[in-house]
Amino acid sequence: QVQLVESGGGLVQFGGSLRLSCAASGSILSINTMAWYRQAPGKQRELVAGISSGGSTNYADSVLGRFTISRDNAKNTVYLQMNSLKFEDTAVYYCNADVVRINRPRATFWGQGTQVTVSS
Repeated sequence: QVQLVESGGGLVQFGGSLRLSCAASGSILSINTMAWYRQAPGKQRELVAGISSGGSTNYADSVLGRFTISRDNAKNTVYLQMNSLKFEDTAVYYCNADVVRINRPRATFWGQGTQVTVSS
């Protein structure tokens, strides 16, 4: 009923930039927090950045000052602008959304993930 689709991942050189997008669709009344997580091989999934419905943001220390999260509520879309990319940013990036639906309990949904690979 709710689907999150990420796009924008790919191969980028060290120091380069990428912008990830995540569009939510389905029977959505509203979306509270939207967030980006990432998971590298052999590591736990970690929060990269989050943004509330009111626009408040938070970032992992490792990306603070390099990444920017934003959202377009009219499009039910969240973005992650990634600058000055480092090798350690290589991971699968997942979109997450806290969704409110009519006559349904609040629930969180995940996208399928998009690969970001930073090369030398």
